[in-house]
Amino acid sequence: MSRAVVPLSRRPVDIAIVAFFLVNILFITYMVDLEQLVIADPAHFTYPLWPPRPAVDAIHWWGNTFDPLEAARPVWWKMTIWIDDLLYGPFYLVAIYAYIKGKEWIRLPSIFYGGMLFATVIIILGEEKAGPHASPNFAAVLLANLPWLLFPLIILARMWRSPTPFTRPTNPGAAAAAISSVPPASGRPARAAEAG
Repeated sequence: MSRAVVPLSRRPVDIAIVAFFLVNILFITYMVDLEQLVIADPAHFTYPLWPPRPAVDAIHWWGNTFDPLEAARPVWWKMTIWIDDLLYGPFYLVAIYAYIKGKEWIRLPSIFYGGMLFATVIIILGEEKAGPHASPNFAAVLLANLPWLLFPLIILARMWRSPTPFTRPTNPGAAAAAISSVPPASGRPARAAEAG
C-alpha cells in the first residue's frame, strides 16, 4: 500500500519537536555548550571569537547564580558537552530536515537520541540536586532543564507508536473497502445473505 507524507502543518507535535531542535542548534549546542569547551575556567579566561561576549557573560552569570556545576565543569560534565556538540548537533540538522519532509528513516535515530538525552539530563539533575556541585536553587535549575526532560519523552512516544510516524495510506477508503470485502469467517451471515 502506498503512503503519503502528512504535511507538517497537520503535525503539531512535530512542529514543537522541530522548534525544540532549532533552539538546540541555534542556541544551546553551539553557543551555551560550546562556551564550556572553549573556556576551561570561567574565573580566568579571555573572550573567545565564539560565542559572542554577551552570551559568555550570560552563561557565566547563570553558572555563578544558579548552577555551580556549569561553573565547575568537571570532566564527566564536559563529556556530556562533547556528546552534544559532536553527536546531537549533527543530529539536529538532519532531524530538522527529516521531520519537516516526513522522512521516516529518522525514526530509529530519534529513539536513540530521546533515550540518550533523557538519561543524560537525569544524571545531571541528580548532581544538581545532591552532588558536590549542588545548585543553591534546584527549582530554578529543574525548571530551566524541564524541556530537556519532556521533549525526549515526547519524541520517544511519538516515534515508538508507529513505524510510519509521518505518513498515511494514500487511499484510506480503498483500504477500508478491501477489509469489508473479506468473506465472513462464519457461515451464518453467508446463509442469511443466500436466503435474502
